[in-house]
Amino acid sequence: MPTPFPGMDPYLEHPALWPDLHNSLISALSDELAPQLRPRYYVALEERMYTDEPGDLVLAGRADVALVATPNLPVLAPALATNPEVEAVIVALPLPDMIRETYLEVRTVASGEVVTVIELLSPSNKRPGEGREQYLRKRRLITGSRSHLVEIDLLRSGVPMPMQGYTGSHDYRIMVSRATQRPQAILLPFRVRQAIPKFHLPLYPGDPEPAIGLTPILHALYARRSYDLRVNYANETEPPLVPSDAAWADGLLRSAGLR
Repeated sequence: MPTPFPGMDPYLEHPALWPDLHNSLISALSDELAPQLRPRYYVALEERMYTDEPGDLVLAGRADVALVATPNLPVLAPALATNPEVEAVIVALPLPDMIRETYLEVRTVASGEVVTVIELLSPSNKRPGEGREQYLRKRRLITGSRSHLVEIDLLRSGVPMPMQGYTGSHDYRIMVSRATQRPQAILLPFRVRQAIPKFHLPLYPGDPEPAIGLTPILHALYARRSYDLRVNYANETEPPLVPSDAAWADGLLRSAGLR
């Protein structure tokens, strides 16, 4: 079953689905690009890791974090207060989360030089903390180098990446930063009611640049990964849509028989 939305499905932003979508979409984009870039370039799937310490306690597990049970350890009773007037309370403590984020590098076959970096932003990149700081450091390194940067933001929540010259409030953004045109970059902002805009992948001057259409890639992935079985369209999105978009989405879902 296809997604009922024309571009990005906002239900896929749910924290329980996003890690799977992020890794799957990065992999699907790599598969789409690889045959188009031969024989001069290849696509490398890269990964970075860091420890994130969220301000709020998150009890829902991430897909890329293993919970390992330790067998044969005694179950300890809570340490009770000696004062009978004080009642012991069991509490949960926020624990650091080991984050793994995948991204793509387009490299030359001849030398392995990184020509273009493709990033799909994660929630940790858009909230204060180590994830954002580490990403911004890398972003500054790329924009100070000869490599191009493509930055894809399919998340409505969080703080957008810093840039000048744009004061809009669109839901999503794609930014293409060509090394030869900095500090200028191309920003493609779009809304949940729109298809994801196409963009050209920057390469070396003179080489043909493939046009990337994320809408068909995402929609094919939606069907292939059976996201329709994991999304409950009777619920509201997380984060919620603005009222006008929520009313539009309600009509869209009702016309598709999903409400």
